Order: sequence, then C-alpha cells, then structure tokens
Amino acid sequence: MLNLLKELCSINGVSSDEGPVRDFIRSKAQPYADSIRVDAAGNLIVFKKGKKSTGNRFLMAAHMDEVGVIVTRITDEGFLKFGFIGGMDRRVVIGKPVVIGDKQVPGVIGLKAIHLSEPEERKKAPKLDDLYIDIGAKDRESAEKLVSLGDCGAFVCEPEEFGDGLFKARALDDRVGCAVMLKLLEEELPLDITFVFTVQEEVGLRGIYGAAFSVTPEVALVLDTNSSAAIPGPDGYREGDFTPGKGPVVSFADGGAFYCPELVRQLCRLADENHIPLQFKDYLAGATDGSVIQRTKAGVRTAALCSPVRCCHAPSTIGSLSDFENMLKLARLFINHIAEEN
Repeated sequence: MLNLLKELCSINGVSSDEGPVRDFIRSKAQPYADSIRVDAAGNLIVFKKGKKSTGNRFLMAAHMDEVGVIVTRITDEGFLKFGFIGGMDRRVVIGKPVVIGDKQVPGVIGLKAIHLSEPEERKKAPKLDDLYIDIGAKDRESAEKLVSLGDCGAFVCEPEEFGDGLFKARALDDRVGCAVMLKLLEEELPLDITFVFTVQEEVGLRGIYGAAFSVTPEVALVLDTNSSAAIPGPDGYREGDFTPGKGPVVSFADGGAFYCPELVRQLCRLADENHIPLQFKDYLAGATDGSVIQRTKAGVRTAALCSPVRCCHAPSTIGSLSDFENMLKLARLFINHIAEEN
C-alpha cells in the first residue's frame, strides 16, 4: 500500500478541485469495478459485486479532498491574497511552499519579517489579511498571466518514509482511506460493496449528502484520520490519547455523529480476536462523512475507522505505516462480518 499512498499524496486535490485525484482513483478502480459513476457533486461512486448479492446494502466512504488555499485578490505589486479551504491554523503556514491553479504556479506564503515587526506583534498569531503568497510576479499584470481569482492552491510536501516506521505527506487526511478502499477493490469480496470517494468533506461534509441519498445503504463504514494530541507540551507528553504506531482508532462518537454501538463493538471484537492493536478516540470533536450518512433517509447504521496522525490539516502530516496496514486488515475483517450477517 505504500507506493499507492505515495502516488495519492502526490496529487493535488483541494476541496472543490478534486478532479486530478478522482481521475487517478478511477483509473485504479476501473479494472475491478462492475460500475463506476461520477455524480453531480463530483463524488466517485464505485460498485463491485461480491459472493453474496446484497445490492447497495453496504457502503464504504473516504474523502478525496484536502485542505488548501484559494486566491481572493491580486495586489498591484503582484502578490496574492488568499483564504483557507478547510480548517487551518494560520500559525503553521508561514514560509510554506504552495502550487496554484492548473498551471501549478509555485509560490511561498509570506508574512512581514520578524526584524520588521513590533514586540507585541510577535506574541500573536498573524491575521489572515497579513499573509500573502509570493509567486515572483513584478506587478498585477504579470501575476494575472499566471493565476486567476478563485484558483485553488495546494501545499508542497514530498511523501516519504522516515523515523521508526512513520510516513510524512500532505493530504494523508484522507488519502489513507482512499488507499485502503482501492486495495479492497482489488480483492474478491464476500458481498456487494459500494465504495464512495467523496468530495468537499473538508468544507462541511458537502459531497457525501448526495452520494448517500442516491446509494441508500443500510450499513456504512467510514475510513478517515483522527488528530493525535499525544505530543510534547508545557506539562510534558500527554498520555491517554491515541498515538501513531499503536493501531487504528475507533470512535464511539465525535463532533458530528454517535456511531452504532453494535458496529463499534464488532470492530473491537474483531481487533481483539485477530491481535490487531486498537485505540479509542477520547474527545468529542471533529467529524467524518459518517455524520451525514448516519442521518440519510430512514437512517444508516454507521461506524468509523480512522488512522491517527500528527499535524493534521497542516502542510505536512505524519502517520504510521503499521496503522495504515492494520486499518486495511480490520476493514477487511469487518466486511466479512457484515457478509455473515446476511
């Protein structure tokens, strides 16, 4: 799965501009799918028949999009003013390289140098309006030849292995889930599965609405990432939170959903019986496409399985290769369990 994940994390797919990622995933899924369609929102919906014919009863979902920037204004001097796409922290983007628009114009996010700032300014996070993107243009006219208002920008981060089994890339949220679903598509499945690669998750779970309503499943498993808070701080290393390298994460609830207790118990049982390390989300924040799927039409029994990552929604994100593999193993076991229910 490593090489597949490297490819996925090398493709730009900021929310509302997921086309290149969708095209890549479609090319990988095509040989194994019984049907593929793209809906009006841009979701890629892939259906594959299994040994048991259950139609659209079971759905799996992962989102293709990533956080990024969007050009909102071009100054007379040729700098780009921008807004964030998705929830981002202004403190972590200063000096980070980006590429803008279809032309992949390189740029760097800038801020007034520390030598020019007042002592009080240095104590505060910069305002968004204080930031700009430098694309090397000499004036507005030069910049307008390269970029347009509304162009999306993605961060630049070369995917790579490092440290003790870790993996660094942008867009791990949620190319990990996409990679797991693509690997499952290659396999012989015990039942029919509809795989939905969603758009615009990072800007309010927008894509999944139409997809879930059109598929109308009875059971769903969402694959995503969770932000680990187990990092150094003023009081030392936080204990009790999930950590990359100690297994995928099961959520009982988050900021958008209360997951089906029965399905959560089954994930825990399967992990225990098959010696797969498992961690539990200990805070009710964030949300996945599951919060929408759960409330679709008459309701859908929904569970979420996530990979723990550090520096989520940042130019670089860190996860564990063993967690990615264990996420795949547990998802496979869960599919077999759902098949046995029928």
